[in-house]
Amino acid sequence: MAVEVLPDPQEQEALDAYSNLVVTVAERTLPSVASVQVRRGGSERGGGSGSAVAITPDGFLVTSAHVVAGAAQGKAAFIDGRELPIDVVGADQLSDLAIIRARAGGLQPLELGDAERLRIGQLVVAVGNPMGLAGSVTAGVVSGLGRSLPARQGQVSRVIDSVIQTDAALNPGNSGGALVDGRARLVGVNTAVAGVGLGLAVPVNPVTQQILSALMRSGRVRRAYLGIAGGKRPLAPEHASHFGRRAAIQVAEVVAGSPAARAGLRTGDLILDIDGGSVAEAGDLQRLMLGDVIGRSLTVRILRGDRVEELKATPIELPTAS
Repeated sequence: MAVEVLPDPQEQEALDAYSNLVVTVAERTLPSVASVQVRRGGSERGGGSGSAVAITPDGFLVTSAHVVAGAAQGKAAFIDGRELPIDVVGADQLSDLAIIRARAGGLQPLELGDAERLRIGQLVVAVGNPMGLAGSVTAGVVSGLGRSLPARQGQVSRVIDSVIQTDAALNPGNSGGALVDGRARLVGVNTAVAGVGLGLAVPVNPVTQQILSALMRSGRVRRAYLGIAGGKRPLAPEHASHFGRRAAIQVAEVVAGSPAARAGLRTGDLILDIDGGSVAEAGDLQRLMLGDVIGRSLTVRILRGDRVEELKATPIELPTAS
């Protein structure tokens, strides 16, 4: 005799709560995400496709730089049936972010979140248009933080830091789409499929918000260049106690003839702060190295052995031409 197994009420209630949350987030996010098609080289056949996310009501959308690479115009289709012509305002391959603008207002923008507040295991929802399927929604969790993704523009290469790793399913066409948290705030821009059940997203944080603002304002991002390579290094307990911080950036390489070399920085130096702003990891340095410090003399405080020294460095503009 077969025995019917009834679902556990608590499990069913938890499932319903999860489903309700995902449904609510999807309903708030879907109207803000467009399917994008672009034309390259004036050819109708030489185009590309992806997704984009409305961030202002008057037409600005964010997408992935590789989605619109080499394109100037295209169209964006929304789930309400509108199909709007778009112009590419600017793209930054070194962050894989781009801004496009629809030739119409009345968009429903998403609120920008802060990926730096994410936690591993936190619910995220990915919304995009994989393989041309408009309004596709997948849910998952943040499975990793602080990942890195290589990027290149012309002869310049860079690592995109603090990339979000998620198990929300991503497929071709999701690039440029929204990764949102449980309150439907944009915390990432889906950028790459890393493998089966694994996706990556460029974070929305103070650094990338500056990049988006620069693209909206002038169509390009000016970056400052010091000429060092390095990474986070924990400070010895006595130094951590003295400086009130646990880590600094250790210089692994100084490019010959660079502003850093002219300032006297050496391999092994620990950078404590630049221009009064503390630096403990690569993201802190990148946040400081945006356009407004180009050509300005900066005080670089370092720990060399057991001695604190102050050096003067004047960043130049990072060349991005091919």
